Formats: sequence, C-alpha cells, structure tokens
Amino acid sequence: MNTEKLKEYIALFGGLLGAVLLFLQTLGFEFAWFTDKSIEAFTNALLAAVPFILIIYGVWKNTYVVTKKAKEHKQVIEEHEKKKEEA
Repeated sequence: MNTEKLKEYIALFGGLLGAVLLFLQTLGFEFAWFTDKSIEAFTNALLAAVPFILIIYGVWKNTYVVTKKAKEHKQVIEEHEKKKEEA
C-alpha cells in the first residue's frame, strides 16, 4: 500500500464522516464537537500523520541498532563487504 492509496482511504473516511453528519442533522441531532470543521481538521491531521508514520517505519526498518536480528544482519553485511574488498 502506498501513500496515495492511504490518502484515498483517509479522504473516503472523511467523506463518510461528512455523510454521517448530514444524516444526523437531517434527523435533528446536533453535536457541538461534530461539525464540518472538526471533520476537516481530523482528516487533515490524518493526512499529516501518514507521511510521518511511513518515514518513522522506514527509519525503524533500515536501522541496524534496534533488534538482535538486525545487529546480526549488519554483521553479515559487513563480513560480505570485507570479502568483496579482499577479492
């Protein structure tokens, strides 16, 4: 799943919230905290959070300091590079 697909899902979720808001207003229910502005703010917050989360995940996956398995993998890479230099 790429960033554009996540943005589409967030837009879909924002649209669904908007539809729920209109439905509730039609029935006469109104909430002070559930408005067009709050839906837009929530959607914008999610749109800002998606790239941040993807970047943090990328950094986490490409760091060899975090887990024991990652440290072992780094050691294997270093050994492979040494063999390459010797050849």
